[in-house]
Amino acid sequence: MRTLFSVAFALVAGLLMTRPLSRFKLPDVTAYLIAGLLIGPSLLGGLNIPGLGFNNTEMLSALSILSDTALGFIAFSIGSEFRADALKQTGKQALVIGVFQAVVATLLVDLALLAFHFMFPEVLSIPAVITLGAIASATAPAATMMVVRQYKAKGELTKLLLPIVALDDAVGLVLFAVSFGAARAIADGKASLFIILAEPMIEIVGSLAIGGIAGWVLTQLEKLFHSNTNRLAMTVAFVLLTVALSMLEWEVAGIRIGFSSLLVCMMLGTVFANLCPLSEDLMGKADRWTAPLMVLFFVVSGAELELSVLASVAVVLAGVVYIVTRCIGKYYGAYVSAKATHCSPNVVKYLGITLFPQAGVALGMCVTARTLGADGELIRSIVLFAVLVYEIFGPLMTKWALTKAGDISPVPEEVKNRRETKLAEAAAKRAE
Repeated sequence: MRTLFSVAFALVAGLLMTRPLSRFKLPDVTAYLIAGLLIGPSLLGGLNIPGLGFNNTEMLSALSILSDTALGFIAFSIGSEFRADALKQTGKQALVIGVFQAVVATLLVDLALLAFHFMFPEVLSIPAVITLGAIASATAPAATMMVVRQYKAKGELTKLLLPIVALDDAVGLVLFAVSFGAARAIADGKASLFIILAEPMIEIVGSLAIGGIAGWVLTQLEKLFHSNTNRLAMTVAFVLLTVALSMLEWEVAGIRIGFSSLLVCMMLGTVFANLCPLSEDLMGKADRWTAPLMVLFFVVSGAELELSVLASVAVVLAGVVYIVTRCIGKYYGAYVSAKATHCSPNVVKYLGITLFPQAGVALGMCVTARTLGADGELIRSIVLFAVLVYEIFGPLMTKWALTKAGDISPVPEEVKNRRETKLAEAAAKRAE
């Protein structure tokens, strides 16, 4: 009962928060995150008043399965951006930009934090610098996808953005593998570079293989049904199945074998979108079916943000350097590579801004970074501070960039007038 009450409370709080913030033209995802922050343990939830928000992290952990499921559906939807016909037009550009901007962000953050290390060697160690640089490559697909959906963004920038955000997960894992391997070697001199590098590569290849096989099986099973309702149910079941499979983990010869739910579900969506003739319609219906799940995901994400990280001056200073240099790296990395691949001026100018959001993948990397001991805890605190900033302001900047690029069209005055007329008529009827 308590879990159901928490789910209902989170949904209502997130939806109600969109009303006052709509006056400021903020994206709904920002409202959900702010609602979560307000009712989370850092603020109202911390008052320990029964029924008022999430009182502790245990309550949030109880909803983690719903958050994992929501992220799986987001990745499944992003996978549809890798349709063969679309890749013929933008595949090369997306690949070049996706890799280049991630590498540039990593290098710039490494250099900036290295300078910070020489100024404050007691605060930030070399292994922490190298690890944070790798984490900087990751971009959050969830917030970006929600902004695109809410405003029905369409255009050249949106077509490029979604595949790039999807590629970021794989690129980030590779960069993290190389950087963290070096960090571990410097930290204790005993780490096996083979194991550290092999684990992420197995995770990437294994995740893509599981997702690909599941996508093919789903396509074959869809042929057995003639009802779209049953086909939709089968599609939802397979997303849930792949999320569950991605949670499997075991160890072989000292090597941890695990999978990325983002990559597994993304590959499921990619294969399904390219093999099933009805995939576009079914994926559209799945998106509408999961709308409340997405609200819950972002409210819980907001509740998980920890304001306690602001208490440390060292964390805030290092976090500011991390945030600023990462944004510079993302922006100019995208700017240079988009220009080199002959993208339109609007894409060149605004693409980098849409790559600022950061959350889930980066926090997942922090879990691995904890093996560095005290450095690992510092890395987590810095990334949490950055995520707090990115998650609140990132969706707003993404909306602004897509609007300036012409991918988000303003609501025509005719539509606004029609809505106002209908609301006035309804009010008049109630008055009668």
